[in-house]
Amino acid sequence: MYTTIQSFIAEYENESLATRKLLDALTDVSLSQEIAPGFRSLGPLAWHLVHKDHGLLTGAGLSFQAPAADSETPASAASIAEAYRTVTQSILSAVREQWSDEALGETVQIFGQSWTKGLTLYIFLKHEIHHRGQLTILMRQAGLPVAGMYGPSKEEWSAMGMAAPV
Repeated sequence: MYTTIQSFIAEYENESLATRKLLDALTDVSLSQEIAPGFRSLGPLAWHLVHKDHGLLTGAGLSFQAPAADSETPASAASIAEAYRTVTQSILSAVREQWSDEALGETVQIFGQSWTKGLTLYIFLKHEIHHRGQLTILMRQAGLPVAGMYGPSKEEWSAMGMAAPV
């Protein structure tokens, strides 16, 4: 849970850089990669990180610019990556301008539960990290390189001239 705006901003800026690495590696062809029939493919999963959330931040009263949740997934991987950059900046600006450190302690109703705004920001970020993990699996299945998030990926170990630990 966040108790200061700056602590959220610092972590979200860092984590969004990691997400951007993954989105930048997507190709238009890879967007149709699915884990199994009936599940989200890579494109809609990546777009889920861009469009308006389903009640987390907006449900807590934050107003920011983002595509609607029911908007169609772009066919262009570059469009998804660029939209993510734009939305990330919109969220950061909104948090800076609309909330204060004191406001993070305010209680809001999210999904029928009482959460503080600071907890809402925390869960929002963990939600993105959760889906980022799903992206890496689909990217591997699509044959795309995966960037390391909290340490080197197999490709990054190789680029350093070392074998990845097994």
